[in-house]
Amino acid sequence: MLCLAFCATMAQDNAKRDKFIDNLLLKMTLEEKLGQMNLDVAGDIVTGGTKASAVAERIKKGELGGVFNIKGAKEIRELQEIAVKDSRLGIPLIVGMDVIHGYETIFPIPLALSCSWDIPAIEQSARIAAKEASADGIMWTYSPMVDISVEPRWGRVSEGSGEDPYLGSEIARAMVRGYQGDFSKSDNIMACLKHYALYGAAEAGRDYNTVDMSRVRMYNQYFPPYKAAVEEGVASVMTSFNIVDGIPATANKWLIDDVLRKQWGFDKFVVTDYASIFEMQAHGAGDLQTASVRALKAGTDMDMCAHGYIETLKKSLEEGKVTMAEIDNAVRRILEAKYLLGLFDDPYKFCDKKRRAKDVFTPENRKAARELAAETFVLLKNEGNILPLKKQGKIALVGPLADTKSNMSGTWVVAAVHERYNTLRESMAEVLKGTGAELLYAQGCNICADEKTQIAAEFGKTIPRIDAKKGREEALAVAKEADVIICAMGETADMSGESSSRATLELMDEQMNLLKELAQLGKPIVLLNFSGRPTVMTWEQQNIPAIMNVWFGGSEAADAICDVVFGEKNPSGRLTMTMPQSIGQVPLYYNHMNTGRPVPDDAEGYRKFQSNYFEVRNGALYPFGYGLSYTTVNYGKPAIGPAKGRSMNDLATVTVTVSNTGSRATDEVVQLYIHDIDATIVRPVKELKGFQRVHLEAGESKEILFELTRGMLSYYDGEGNVVLEPGKFDIMIGPNSRDVQSVGYELK
Repeated sequence: MLCLAFCATMAQDNAKRDKFIDNLLLKMTLEEKLGQMNLDVAGDIVTGGTKASAVAERIKKGELGGVFNIKGAKEIRELQEIAVKDSRLGIPLIVGMDVIHGYETIFPIPLALSCSWDIPAIEQSARIAAKEASADGIMWTYSPMVDISVEPRWGRVSEGSGEDPYLGSEIARAMVRGYQGDFSKSDNIMACLKHYALYGAAEAGRDYNTVDMSRVRMYNQYFPPYKAAVEEGVASVMTSFNIVDGIPATANKWLIDDVLRKQWGFDKFVVTDYASIFEMQAHGAGDLQTASVRALKAGTDMDMCAHGYIETLKKSLEEGKVTMAEIDNAVRRILEAKYLLGLFDDPYKFCDKKRRAKDVFTPENRKAARELAAETFVLLKNEGNILPLKKQGKIALVGPLADTKSNMSGTWVVAAVHERYNTLRESMAEVLKGTGAELLYAQGCNICADEKTQIAAEFGKTIPRIDAKKGREEALAVAKEADVIICAMGETADMSGESSSRATLELMDEQMNLLKELAQLGKPIVLLNFSGRPTVMTWEQQNIPAIMNVWFGGSEAADAICDVVFGEKNPSGRLTMTMPQSIGQVPLYYNHMNTGRPVPDDAEGYRKFQSNYFEVRNGALYPFGYGLSYTTVNYGKPAIGPAKGRSMNDLATVTVTVSNTGSRATDEVVQLYIHDIDATIVRPVKELKGFQRVHLEAGESKEILFELTRGMLSYYDGEGNVVLEPGKFDIMIGPNSRDVQSVGYELK
């Protein structure tokens, strides 16, 4: 009865919405319809500005359906009042921003978030970001970015969730839930799934570059997170810059209409990425008018910044190249989004100036960001149990990333207020105050020797250039005086993110030179590696006793790093992208296909006429799922048992006992992988199909149970059909993708 009542209410609501939009469409001129399909910049954040007077005039004329990159409830309300009071039909604007991993309370970059494997906490991070953004007038975020990538040279891996489609799907769902809620509150904002599709597969890791792959690979490796977000109810989708099957994604009818709309049932609106209709011309799509026609007919509803729709579709309609029905369908979906957000009932729903003081950068929000940041750090090596450090003696903090504010938060922090955030040096000094320990500091070196490269890598130019010889001497002097050395090195925030591809992944020259000299002192060294991507740390693994990847941890990163370094928190992050031994292995990922002449990942020595390299073994330096802690966890032998009968889809149970054999409580990420041995289409050597983040007190053991389901053993064919075949499977459980124990299962 409850279901029937709910369905009846929904039907009534939809009928009311449809009637309202039908009536509005009847009143609209063609120019006003094209205006709703036009999205443009309203401020001067990041991507360029437009004069306020010009924006106001366009809004009055009904030439803008939405704006983005403007900050502040007061400023946004002023634009909204123009739309509601001064335009002919009073249609409110939709206002967006790149709220990627927080608003003013900045959470770790998305790649780091994924390394927490903490789905509830990731959902909470999106919830907090939505609460803060909506308190400042924002109602639409261009997030989550769910692009799968196996290419660490590509800078935008920092914005995604790594290389695995299953984990990426779980995170996509969590982010959508966190941002959108049920749209009943003024702190629910609209999410935008991006970049649809395959953007993370750019050749050579070069941003905006060509993508080419089979449809089997699309459906099985790259599509799942997009589909998961659609199933979770994401309210908008952004097209990608790249081509798919040789056709620009923005104008790819198979991609948008056949897959997204018909196969997956997405009935909301599709927006382009920045000026991508204009960029179609470089792909060979003809002029702007032709590109706009192709995009509209493919199912793309809103044009971001290219001005193709508003400037050319009237002519195309007159020439019979598009129909009024196609324009009306696009406008309807945009108006439905505004209706969903409640803007027709209250255009100023997101413009409450009183909310900012109580909802933005609050102690509660900062506490959540600090706790989650600590969960994302991945301890890669801890020889001799150097970590955690004791708060005693003399501690040397060295490196160009030790005393910088703007580099702590990482890329795409449009609304950040960097002066509020601590540097690592500031937080460490505060932690050690009154303990008797002495903190010594030296910048030591530049990011790199070439000044032009450093300027490009910094964007904001916040790390001063120093004399290389003098800086090195100063660093060696404080290091010689210290009992332990902490090196804060790696990438700057702007060395990853959009338009930040790298051809090499090693630590840059001046930093590496200094690190090698510090290593020769023979003192305990802790390397805190800042990065927005997997980097190559083969020399560091061989020569530095303790290494922790701290990514870019957000506004509370400095405090969170201190929490882990000094043992208030136990590191629990696990890699979600493989870290290679050499750039020559890239792309290197755990869920690859086998070859007819396989060589085990850990096999040493070259084997003629086999699939391997002369110089390095096939395997990773650090595999997917890898991460250490300050304790030890033992895994028992996994076992297969009968299904519990909870669902018709359940086939069996898989259990394993995990035991904390150390002296500290820890959070362990127990990972389940499968390998389909008998499939018609070749399947990966391993596929993550389940994980549990489990808390274990010192000495505690827990039995972990996974339900083995039909969905876990299925895959897609090249047309998107689900395939489940009888046959043999390896079921594997372990702390990472490499160190697993397996048990056989046969599906009859």
